[in-house]
Amino acid sequence: MQDKPRLHGANFPSARDEMPSNQQDSPPAYRLAYTDQDFLLREELRGLRFHLELQKPEMVLKEHGIESTIVIFGSARFLSPSDANNALKSAEADGDPAKIRAAKREQRNSHYYQQAQKLGDLITSHSANCEENERLYVVTGGGPGIMEAANRGAAEANGKSIGLNIVLPHEQAPNPYISPEFCFRFHYFGIRKMHFMLRAKAVIVCPGGFGTFDELFEALTLIQTGKSKRVPIILIGHEFWRQAINLEFLRDEGVISPDDVNMISIVDTAEQAWQHIVDFYQLSPGQCIRC
Repeated sequence: MQDKPRLHGANFPSARDEMPSNQQDSPPAYRLAYTDQDFLLREELRGLRFHLELQKPEMVLKEHGIESTIVIFGSARFLSPSDANNALKSAEADGDPAKIRAAKREQRNSHYYQQAQKLGDLITSHSANCEENERLYVVTGGGPGIMEAANRGAAEANGKSIGLNIVLPHEQAPNPYISPEFCFRFHYFGIRKMHFMLRAKAVIVCPGGFGTFDELFEALTLIQTGKSKRVPIILIGHEFWRQAINLEFLRDEGVISPDDVNMISIVDTAEQAWQHIVDFYQLSPGQCIRC
């Protein structure tokens, strides 16, 4: 029986409709290009893969109405307070002084895990009363440590959050607190960092290592050069950051402008970081950020 003519819809079959089920059984030259993995992974198609990594998260987030995010960076190595306490007990039982010192350091740094977790809660709880396109979503690199803590805080506030994971030589699985529909995986660091900043209304940075510094200075450079709108860049932990970076020295050496030292704010708690965002956007109680 002939199908009833339709007034809507495309005249041509979609690429999905015409994809053969036995594609991989065909000789390489005969395979449809967009389904041929060997072809897509060729060196000459790197630019296309860049585009795909840009487009996939962009399309998904747009489809879900996500327009504004708060990015939280920090060390993947920091433990939760409970894990840090257990590690210290284990080290003390072992009796190795070096392990005990390291475990005490981990216990001290677990404070930052708590702050990131609280941030995830504060941001997500604030957004619970906002219209969909005015909500703020937590974004992290999707891994353990500070990233896990921020995603965890959002999940415990009954909200959704985003994780931008990266393929590394040593396996890094996404933390279990990311909303599954917003758990993305990247091959290219550059495209991943672009996604961090595309929707960022603020960048909050806990102590971390090379990766954290890379992400922090990427954000600073984009804002300093005018490639990005100015958004709050907030560092948590005076003790750490005053020793880790010295913008005043860079200013005095003439390698940055005098006003560049004002691009960052340093606080000690999640509440102070959130208040800085509230003040920057001049939000009254219960008011949401207008995109």
